Amino acid sequence: MAVAVRCQGVRYASRTLRSDAVVLLMAIGRPRAELSVLLCDDEFICGLNAQWRQKDVPTDVLSFSMGGGDLLGDVVISLDTAKRQAVERGHDLHTELRVLLVHGLLHLCGHDHEEAVDNAAMAAEENRLLATLGVAGVGLVARVGG
Repeated sequence: MAVAVRCQGVRYASRTLRSDAVVLLMAIGRPRAELSVLLCDDEFICGLNAQWRQKDVPTDVLSFSMGGGDLLGDVVISLDTAKRQAVERGHDLHTELRVLLVHGLLHLCGHDHEEAVDNAAMAAEENRLLATLGVAGVGLVARVGG
C-alpha cells in the first residue's frame, strides 16, 4: 500500500490524513492499492475543474482514476473550500477533509451518484467508511442530496 499526501500552494499537516487514507484502503479491501491525495487552494482546483469538467469554478474534491487495478489514482481537495464547508457544517477542518477524502476515494473505486439508485448506494458506503474513521453524521452525497 502506498499513500502520498502532498500540498500544492497550501499549508496543512497531512500525516493524519495519510493515516486516514490507509485505514480507508483497508476498509474497502484494497490493501495493496496506491493512492495520491493533493491538498490545494481554490485557484488550483478551479483550473482543474475548468480543464476536466468544463466548470470554471472552484469545487471541494475531484478524483482522477488511473483505470483500476492497484493504482487507484488521485484525489484533489481544495483546502480553501474544505475550510468554508467545515465552518458551515459546524465541525473541524479534519472532519471535513475526511468527508471529502471518502467521497473522492469512492469515485476512484467506481461509485457514482448521478442516478438515484447509485446515489443511495454511494451515500451508504460513505457513511460506512466515515464510521470506520469514527466520524458521526452523513457523507457528502447525503449532505448535498446527490
